[in-house]
Amino acid sequence: MQTQPRPGQLLARGVSRLLFSHGFAAVEEFVPDRGLRVDVIGLGPRSEIWVVECKSSRADFRSDAKWHGYLDWCDRYFWAVDTEFPTDLLPEGTGLIVGDAYDAEILRMPEETKLAPARRKVLVQKFAVHAARRLHALRDPGFIA
Repeated sequence: MQTQPRPGQLLARGVSRLLFSHGFAAVEEFVPDRGLRVDVIGLGPRSEIWVVECKSSRADFRSDAKWHGYLDWCDRYFWAVDTEFPTDLLPEGTGLIVGDAYDAEILRMPEETKLAPARRKVLVQKFAVHAARRLHALRDPGFIA
């Protein structure tokens, strides 16, 4: 039984396409640490890490109290919204991506805050394992490890 994707999931697809166009690999719904789940994480060609939170409405944004915790897990942090979202709500200093289910565009690039090398290594390894497990689940949905 397939359910219809929610608006944030459709936006995450467009964001992932944007990241791919910039040479990044992207994973949706990634857990960098216990209690955190980012909508999209991108791993760039020089191991840079971008985190993108997709917000489909004002209420969705206002209910997100954990976003500050994501800043410690990336080199650049972005909000992704559609063209109808009131972008004046979004905090200064964060990135802004506007898009839809098919594409997206970076309107504001945030300053880079480099991750510590040890944290970057952990995240890159976690990203690789997570991506490989997702691929395996798609190729062999009945397998239970």
